[in-house]
Amino acid sequence: MDVLFFVNSILFGIGLAMDAFSVSLANGLNEPRMKRSRMCLIAGTFGVFQTLMPLIGWVCVHTIVGRFTQLQKYIPWVALILLLYIGIRMLIEGVKYTDYEGERAKLSFISLIIQGVATSIDALSVGFTIADYKLFPAITEAVIIGIVTFGISYAGVILGKKFGTKLSGKASILGGIILIIIGIEIFIKGII
Repeated sequence: MDVLFFVNSILFGIGLAMDAFSVSLANGLNEPRMKRSRMCLIAGTFGVFQTLMPLIGWVCVHTIVGRFTQLQKYIPWVALILLLYIGIRMLIEGVKYTDYEGERAKLSFISLIIQGVATSIDALSVGFTIADYKLFPAITEAVIIGIVTFGISYAGVILGKKFGTKLSGKASILGGIILIIIGIEIFIKGII
């Protein structure tokens, strides 16, 4: 573990966090009056999943690699279905539902978990790239990726809140469209 190791870990984190950033932006658009604790919950969820997925990939390489490679072709489909589901729900809520203050319905915990899985599923493949690492360096890299993802996701929520306040009632619709586009993008990248 040298300086290059840490630089690569941070770069992995930045690359993997882009989907989480976009979804965080959509969540901020959906809830422009979100409190700091909820912002931390959203960013933390993405950070935790981005930490766990490379470790799961690493464990798979060291245990059940043959079975996992057969499932890898389905990863883009899973991400597409999960993000389409959440995006379409946000679109419907944006068109139909507002509460008494005009703010959209809040993201449920289950939806947040689904977002965490959908945006971090590609991080499983990082487990393959770090397969030759011992356990401690693999954990260190995964934690760095998670911390970077937390920071980037938190920034996404802040930006979403800022624009969500300005977009008023249309923010949930925009957030839903963003999630659908991200799902399609993950799918296309995964099948190419």
